[in-house]
Amino acid sequence: MQDQAWRRPLRADAARNIEKIISAALECFREEGPNVSLKTVAARAGVGPATLFRNFADKDALVLAAVERRLKAKVDPVAELALENPDAASGLVEVLSAVMQVANEEHHLLAAVAGRRQLLVGIAGKMFESLGILLQRGQAQGTLREELRLLDLVRIVAMLIGVGDTVEPGSTAWRRYVALLEDAIRTHRENRPLPPLEHIPDVDVIP
Repeated sequence: MQDQAWRRPLRADAARNIEKIISAALECFREEGPNVSLKTVAARAGVGPATLFRNFADKDALVLAAVERRLKAKVDPVAELALENPDAASGLVEVLSAVMQVANEEHHLLAAVAGRRQLLVGIAGKMFESLGILLQRGQAQGTLREELRLLDLVRIVAMLIGVGDTVEPGSTAWRRYVALLEDAIRTHRENRPLPPLEHIPDVDVIP
């Protein structure tokens, strides 16, 4: 991934501008959806368009910066705790759940890079490193399927994020699919009910 201005060491004033722009982007995407303009983001941040483009080459770069901030705030701490969990399989599922929580909260943000979500892999290296460690530990403990590979987890995360396109933003419907996924990757499945199925309002679905 090409180095971006927001990822390099910066002067204090430049760093403050970047933080203001990212905060404004998060607010604008949540309120106005994935098609919000960068001009709107700049206005919300209280900076000129030139300042925004000096730090973010395009909309994708800004989205990635905003997603990276959310991952660092919401997923990285969960991953650190998961690495201390003696049950590696449970720790892995906790990380996946944290990812889905962010994906649900920032649905419009991720929708802005729909179809190009491979871009997200470049900013989620720490998360996937943790998932890889947990996978190896779980396999050594005999709780995770031996044939699973890290590439499977990369694709599983992408698949789970795709669930967000089919559920009501702000709901916890994603928990059902994390539970189904957990049943699939564990060597032994618990006899437990699934979280409830939630329908999207005003959308016809096959019963």
